[in-house]
Amino acid sequence: MSSQKEKVSPSSMLFLFAAAIGLALAPFTPEPHLFGKVRWVLGGAQGMGTRDWFDLLMHGLPITILSLWALWKFIARARA
Repeated sequence: MSSQKEKVSPSSMLFLFAAAIGLALAPFTPEPHLFGKVRWVLGGAQGMGTRDWFDLLMHGLPITILSLWALWKFIARARA
């Protein structure tokens, strides 16, 4: 097992960021799904079915994972 720390290149981070934003905002017109679903949840989620919750998960998960990973890296760098 290697003890070297893995480093992520800026170009791969840019790709991950672009992919996460693209998935979060797709489809772009008339309104991104993520915005509509979050607004629906904040309004009480009345009438949301399983498909709607799955759609919220699929559009929100990439940006959530990327944000948590970036926060984790920021905290790790601040502690070092």
